Amino acid sequence: MAEPILTVENLSKHFGGLRAVNDASFTVEAGRITALIGPNGAGKTTVFALITGFLKPSSGRIAYNGEAITGIPAHLLARRGIARTFQIVQPFAGLTVLQNIAVGSHLHIPGRAAALAAAEEVAALVGLTPMLHQPASTLTVAGRKRLELARALATAPKLLLLDEVLAGLNPSEIRDMIPIIRAIAARGVTILMIEHVMQAVMSLADQIFVLVEGHVIAQGTPQTVAADPKVIEAYLGAGAAARLAGGAHAG
Repeated sequence: MAEPILTVENLSKHFGGLRAVNDASFTVEAGRITALIGPNGAGKTTVFALITGFLKPSSGRIAYNGEAITGIPAHLLARRGIARTFQIVQPFAGLTVLQNIAVGSHLHIPGRAAALAAAEEVAALVGLTPMLHQPASTLTVAGRKRLELARALATAPKLLLLDEVLAGLNPSEIRDMIPIIRAIAARGVTILMIEHVMQAVMSLADQIFVLVEGHVIAQGTPQTVAADPKVIEAYLGAGAAARLAGGAHAG
């Protein structure tokens, strides 16, 4: 087993009487792709915000490479190598694609020419080279998703959190994005992803954790999780696992 790059222990976040995250625990092994899945409203994006320092937890502990990072602000975590994408993509509309990516490069590269050169390399990795000098506002949904990915990658992360980077894409666009995510992982970037496109999760993830009502209810390989009755119930409702089993037996 690889060493965990990220450890989340008994993490909770309350907003008044609402428990968005409720005693969640999981680990992310270095060099692998891990998926955090669950129905809408399960608390997945809140977990991402807690890990990346955009929110402070009500309780619990987060460790990165063995060091506690609980409550450290996002800009300091970015310097340590933790980056994330956002569900709602909001590029700097008045800048070009290249300039948008270079904003991320400047986190570690002070010189303009060097930052732009690094941004061009990232653009090539995500397939944005033909659009480098377009205003970001002219990109399609698929183009904006790639730009969001590129902006996070430009910060040179060791741990990259992808929040529904495939949402809103059609099947061919999803097929085009899957090799890009694999290529990022192949470069040594550990990936933790939230995703509802289950075919992509099954294809990409080495390990899956299932979050329901803010709590991890199941974990394992894609095949193990997909067959877990608790997971089937969480996604399809009461009695779903029994009905599916009955249908399989009847067939």
